[in-house]
Amino acid sequence: LLLDDAKPDEAVKEADAAIALSPDALDAMAVRAAAALLADKKADADAWMAKIKAVNPAYGEGYAIVGRHLVLNRRYPEGVAYFRKAVEVDPELWSARSELGINLMRMGEEEEPRQLLEESFKNGQTDAATANSLTLLDSYKDFETTKDDTTILRLKKKEADLLRPYFEEQLHKSIATYEAKYKMKLSGPVQLEVYPDHEDFAVRTMGMPGLGALGVTFGDVVAMDSPSGRKPGDFNWGATMWHEMSHVFILSATKFRVPRWFTEGLAVHEEGQANPNWANRLTPDVVAAIRDKKLLPVTEMDQGFIFPKYPDQVLVSYYQAGTICAYISEKWGNDALLGMVHSFAELKTTPEAIQANLHVTPEEFDKEYGVWLDKRVGSTVANFEKWHEQLKALVKLAAAKDDDAVIAAAPAVIKMYPEYVEDADAYELLANAQLIKGNKQAAADALTEYEKRGGESPGALRKLALLEEELGHPKEAAATLNELNFIYPEDEDLHRRLGGLWLAQGNNAGAVREYGAVVAMKPLDMASAEFDVARAYLAAGDKAKAEESVLASLEAAPGYKPSQKVLLEIEAGK
Repeated sequence: LLLDDAKPDEAVKEADAAIALSPDALDAMAVRAAAALLADKKADADAWMAKIKAVNPAYGEGYAIVGRHLVLNRRYPEGVAYFRKAVEVDPELWSARSELGINLMRMGEEEEPRQLLEESFKNGQTDAATANSLTLLDSYKDFETTKDDTTILRLKKKEADLLRPYFEEQLHKSIATYEAKYKMKLSGPVQLEVYPDHEDFAVRTMGMPGLGALGVTFGDVVAMDSPSGRKPGDFNWGATMWHEMSHVFILSATKFRVPRWFTEGLAVHEEGQANPNWANRLTPDVVAAIRDKKLLPVTEMDQGFIFPKYPDQVLVSYYQAGTICAYISEKWGNDALLGMVHSFAELKTTPEAIQANLHVTPEEFDKEYGVWLDKRVGSTVANFEKWHEQLKALVKLAAAKDDDAVIAAAPAVIKMYPEYVEDADAYELLANAQLIKGNKQAAADALTEYEKRGGESPGALRKLALLEEELGHPKEAAATLNELNFIYPEDEDLHRRLGGLWLAQGNNAGAVREYGAVVAMKPLDMASAEFDVARAYLAAGDKAKAEESVLASLEAAPGYKPSQKVLLEIEAGK
């Protein structure tokens, strides 16, 4: 447990106490070996494994214990090697055989994991992780995989045509961005797996359902929820994918030696760098933690992720780690962040990496970071209780349809906590009241600020896009609808409207993609959907593709006159 909790020195003391009591305390010896490996002292680890072998040459569980600790610390290839050794010395250790299969799945393999898991299951290893993983392997027949030189994308067949263009675009964009920013190239393609059933994703990552995460990275394999796997507005797949892709690069650059706090913090920071609307979110849970002085010293931050001591500490730790990386970037520059990556690759500790790259002690860093954070959020924290009371009062005013009072009171509520964009936020209440009073520009202004602060309610963003169109701002309307693609792309009307806006603005490739999304959703009116794709292709100058879409339109409805007319024009131009 101490080693799980990233406290190797204390873990070693307990293991030594066990060994002193019993010369065949094999599990304690395995803990010693694991602690040595995690400190990259392979010779010491080998010596402990030799002691295990001398007592019991067939004790595979010792290797399995080491494998579990390596996997817990994201060192998957090494963990797999130790699980292999466990099975080699004890072929009937079915638990280790199952764990080997599950971890090979995490590395993107399928055939060997299936064989290992089936053997384990047939021999009594019928635990939930084994059974669930076999069920998931059986479901892979329902997925579709596309590959190129740098990516492998696995999508559920029923949504592959809709999602593929969006995921492929962001995958390639993130790879190019991180290659330039981190000054490195990956050794092979990245495999991204997208699961519309959240429990399938949970099984894929943990072997068990119930995982609260949105995405998980196993080296160069990423598994994540599909936007259809979450309630609309609860999940931004673009932010999640960019977050996980940062992990891919940082885990590779450090050979999996990076502390959890840093890789998570950097990934959170990168979300906001990819899109300002995705920036680190100051939620009420975080405000309360700051108010109650629950933030951890930077040298203890891993505990906040691995063994949280209060219900929301993991989420608070994500925010703290993300703002720490933002602070480093702001004060010392991105090169300092990259320097810390290199320090961790050289097996430096957090205090050593801070001293080497920021030239302050961890204690000095904590103090200066605290001052910086207070300047950013101190006013919100100080007014938190007052804000909460005033928001409740504002909600009551809105429920009573006292629109003038809402318009008068909302700005003060927003000023006290401008980052709040969750349920019953003041921005939406203000916008609704302004609309009722007929002030469309004021409503649009409120919703624009809501969007900039990271608000992701599909209804609010649709409303904003409509207002922007009505107010004569088609570019802004298109940008808002495009943001919705990262939140809830399974909206036929969204794609039709965005396709029309982009076609009118000359973004023909974007129009092709959006109208193609409508076709992928198999609408009732397939003839007009295919016709819209044809219009976009014609605008882009691709008459061959336009003809294909026109013919598909006429196949759906042979008498559809707009398509008949366009087909005649295409044929006449040949």
